[in-house]
Amino acid sequence: MSPEGPWRAARAFVARHRVALTMLASLASAAALSLLLYGRRHEFSAALASAALWVVGLSVVLHVGGLLARTEAWHRTIEAAGGTVSRRVLYRASSMQVLGSVVNPHLGVAARIAALRRSSPSVSPQVPTLIAAEFPILAVEAALAALTSFTLIGPLGLPWWLPPLCIAVIALASTGMRRLALAKGRELWRGLAVVRTIRGGGALIGFVLLAVLAQVARNWLLLHAVGVDASLFDAIAVLIAVVTLGQLPIGPSVGAAAAVLILGHDGIAATAAAGILLTATGTAAGLAFAAWAGLDRLWSRLRRRPRASGPPPVPTRPALRRRRQRFGV
Repeated sequence: MSPEGPWRAARAFVARHRVALTMLASLASAAALSLLLYGRRHEFSAALASAALWVVGLSVVLHVGGLLARTEAWHRTIEAAGGTVSRRVLYRASSMQVLGSVVNPHLGVAARIAALRRSSPSVSPQVPTLIAAEFPILAVEAALAALTSFTLIGPLGLPWWLPPLCIAVIALASTGMRRLALAKGRELWRGLAVVRTIRGGGALIGFVLLAVLAQVARNWLLLHAVGVDASLFDAIAVLIAVVTLGQLPIGPSVGAAAAVLILGHDGIAATAAAGILLTATGTAAGLAFAAWAGLDRLWSRLRRRPRASGPPPVPTRPALRRRRQRFGV
């Protein structure tokens, strides 16, 4: 048996049972977090109760703003790739990512691409182009993470040379992506068209930056709401940890895991409470976005529905008089 045989079998097993394995990993991480907090449950409850409702509400609003900014960035990449999808339809398709991301972030991306192709197959780019259109957004997010990765040195004890290395790698990858964007002839490279011009790339960076700043502000607010004396750099580090751990099948406990990983030295119960609030407010904002999309889709269908034809209108007396005079009755 070749050495690649076991690896191939393992990959096939994971592919067949991806959802089940993700659910098991999510349950395992939630159980581990529960065991960690069991002896601190009173502190955890007190930290959750100390968060003011207006802070929680503002966090939901900030997350909605971040979702809208990132969706607008996606709209710019689709438009640059030749898509003529209306902004309203594209926003509705983007809301499907929220539902898919509950299981896995990659599933969320696939869900919104499928929703866009299903709703507007004639005016949206092909699937390879839509997949490539994700990379400029991811590249900007990765560049921002690399530029601020120095915030992880203290909490995680990373070596000082790691952030410059990350910046160099991202810069090299961005240069390669731009070279591919300038290439023509393949459907795939059309998805990178937004970075061909300074105007398109600048708008993309602006919207992604707005989305990231909204998340950083949300982290800072919720950390302070539960009594954690976090700095702006701490909020950035938590965001990087959330995005990084989100690639693993951790599930809804990713916020608490990221907060404890970065700021657990300030108190596990309080930081875990902040992480739970991050997940809860993010889920609420995502569901609100998805609910708007569902209602807007229903409203659009009702507006397009033809009106039922009723009985002919009854002529008024002046109309009857004119008709009689016309026919000599």
